[in-house]
Amino acid sequence: MEWVKERDLLIAQTMAFVQSVNDKKLGARRLDAKRWAESRIEATPIDATKPIEATKPIEAIKIAEQPPANIPFNVPAPRPSVSGEVRAEMQNRVASFRAHQQRFHRERDEYCSATLAKMRVLVSDDSASAPLRE
Repeated sequence: MEWVKERDLLIAQTMAFVQSVNDKKLGARRLDAKRWAESRIEATPIDATKPIEATKPIEAIKIAEQPPANIPFNVPAPRPSVSGEVRAEMQNRVASFRAHQQRFHRERDEYCSATLAKMRVLVSDDSASAPLRE
C-alpha cells in the first residue's frame, strides 16, 4: 500500500502548486485593478451656474492673391547638366545595349527560320511516305 501514500502525496503537492499559481494570478489581477483605479481620471462635474465662455469671432476670410498674368504655367523644367565623361559613358552603354538586343533579335530569327525549315522537311517527308487511310 506504499504506492497509495505516494499517490496521495503527489496529489497534495500538485494541488498546492495549482493553488500557488492561482494565488499569483489573483494577486496580479488585484495589482492591475489597483493600478487601473489609481490611474483613472476622475470626471469633473459641470457647473450649470457658470456661464460658458464666449468664443472669438471668426476673422474675415482672406482671398489669395492672383498670380501675375505674365508668368506662364507650362514652363519646362531646366535640364540637368551632365558632364562630358558621364554623357559619353551613358552613350556607350546605350550603344552596347542596342547591339546586344540586335544580336539577340538576329539569333532568334535564325533559330526560328532553322526550326521552320526542319519542320517543313519533316512534314513533307511524312506526307510523301505515309499513305492515306480510308
